[in-house]
Amino acid sequence: MIHEILRVGPLQCNCSILGDETSLEAIVVDPGDDIPTILSVLDKHNLTVKQIVITHAHIDHIAGAQRLKRLTGAPILYNQNDLPLVKMMDVQAGWLGIPTPEVLPPDDTLDDGKRIAIIGLTGSILHTPGHTQGSVCLYLPDQTLLLAGDTLFAGSVGRTDLPGGDTTQLIASIHDRLLTLPDDVTVIPGHGPRTSIGAERDSNPFLQSK
Repeated sequence: MIHEILRVGPLQCNCSILGDETSLEAIVVDPGDDIPTILSVLDKHNLTVKQIVITHAHIDHIAGAQRLKRLTGAPILYNQNDLPLVKMMDVQAGWLGIPTPEVLPPDDTLDDGKRIAIIGLTGSILHTPGHTQGSVCLYLPDQTLLLAGDTLFAGSVGRTDLPGGDTTQLIASIHDRLLTLPDDVTVIPGHGPRTSIGAERDSNPFLQSK
């Protein structure tokens, strides 16, 4: 598998490019900004984008999705429970002092258990509400890899003080959906360094009591 992680936008969102070396098909996860950089990495590997997956509809994760769709033709997928956040994209832009991006409803919703697949690469969606009501993670068992969005971080968890956030729900999502995965699963958070399920189970201070 090809896996490139780009830190995009003013908040340095971790955008993942997942590709298959044989089929040269790709999934782009959380293209929040810096679309020219994303395109250059795709070109470097001769990859064709088949799906654009958004872990949640905060502006730093979704702002570039529509531009990438126009350039690649790939559908945009995110959980429809985050549509209220899309409707307040102008407010989100005001938080960062940036222009309001074009963000439209998804081409398909990411419900829990939905299969995400390209030729040579298969994952599944874990719905993990709490950071937002539509927050999801992408789990690729064959690669022991979890793209966690802003649900789980190295030594921390997602903030819950923004619209749609719920601390109790977030901690329950992590315990019930993520900490049930094997210890050796690598976790790529929405921001910051990678970690593992085992490391977070053992030492994340937010997860030591439910």
